Amino acid sequence: MKKTERINYIANILSLQGIVRIRELAQKLGVSEMTIRRDLDSLAQTNVADLIPGGAVLKKTSSSNSEEEPYFFSAAGSQMIQEKIKICRKAISLVEAGDTIAIDTGSTTEQLPQFIPTSLPLTIICFTLNILFKVYGNENWEIIFTGGRFHRNSLMFESPEGVELIKKMRINKAFISAAGVDETLGVTCANQYEVETKRAAMKSSDTKILLADSSKFGKVKIAYFADLSDFDLVITDSGLDPYYQDVIRDVGLQLLLV
Repeated sequence: MKKTERINYIANILSLQGIVRIRELAQKLGVSEMTIRRDLDSLAQTNVADLIPGGAVLKKTSSSNSEEEPYFFSAAGSQMIQEKIKICRKAISLVEAGDTIAIDTGSTTEQLPQFIPTSLPLTIICFTLNILFKVYGNENWEIIFTGGRFHRNSLMFESPEGVELIKKMRINKAFISAAGVDETLGVTCANQYEVETKRAAMKSSDTKILLADSSKFGKVKIAYFADLSDFDLVITDSGLDPYYQDVIRDVGLQLLLV
């Protein structure tokens, strides 16, 4: 693959996923990591990407919908990456053959698919472009994609019809993300349009699992969708403040620290 072809390929992956990692690209394209670094440098120089340790994220623009809070999946995905990976690795260890699982929007849940054993038969319900992109090729997984209006800042599709579809299904485990978790003001996300889909996935699920790195605790975002007590299990990293560890346990939830 020529340099221009590689750069176009990487730019397309960035537009879909919001983030790329040097090691993964080098393995996929069969070139050295140094070559990928130079390609990413070219994308950074043309204002397509911002470089981060080990990769790059899609560069922010001023074109996001003014009615949405300026949350960008690409920026969120570059924060607390190692913690998010550990959280998702633990979360997937709870999944059993034959489960129906729902994977929420978010930069944490985006890490889940890479840890699902490829031979494990599952039904996966999703509503974001990045998750669909990662799971659609596995013939052992039945994919249910709800569709709707596309929100570029979060890569999420949302619609009343999608919400109704989720309400009609029954889910073994719902993996839900959050942008803020507060003892008093509850569990919140950055965009109001996420709320009904998150609530539908939780209401239809037997086990509701909150995946949130420790930086999200003590924060409040604009869109409230649940109380901590609405969940069954919280998975977060070991950096969680002991105060919030006690809060979670006092509510009666199981807490897994990774």
